[in-house]
Amino acid sequence: MVNGERHTATIDNRTSLLDLLREQLGLTGTKKGCDAGACGACTVLIDGRRVNACLTLAVRLEGAAVTTIEGLAPGQDDELHPLQQAFIEQDAFQCGYCTSGQIMSGMGCIREGHTGSREEIREWMSGNICRCGCYVQVVRAVEQAVGRK
Repeated sequence: MVNGERHTATIDNRTSLLDLLREQLGLTGTKKGCDAGACGACTVLIDGRRVNACLTLAVRLEGAAVTTIEGLAPGQDDELHPLQQAFIEQDAFQCGYCTSGQIMSGMGCIREGHTGSREEIREWMSGNICRCGCYVQVVRAVEQAVGRK
């Protein structure tokens, strides 16, 4: 299941979830950055937990529920998910390349309950905090989405 839709794919055992999403399913919101799990641009949720799609073998996901940035919005009237809207309102991106991974990591933090303080959010998002200096706005966006700001 990807974003609530069942997909069947024939893949090589070495195919990463990232490559499956981008190349076979045409979901390009998840970015291909370092391809080594260090940049976080490829973060998605699998069964509600955040993972690096570049390091996850697609063949191991039979029966799993994958959520990408394209699957967050409610799907009605071009409405954004509250976290997506918070990123816009907090200007939480500089170049925007890492934004989808940051939003998905933020969703993971919210679902995991790691939003008690700015320090906690920053710690639990450390693999996705943009190195270009927008981390303050990213943390504020997560706070806003959980209603603390």
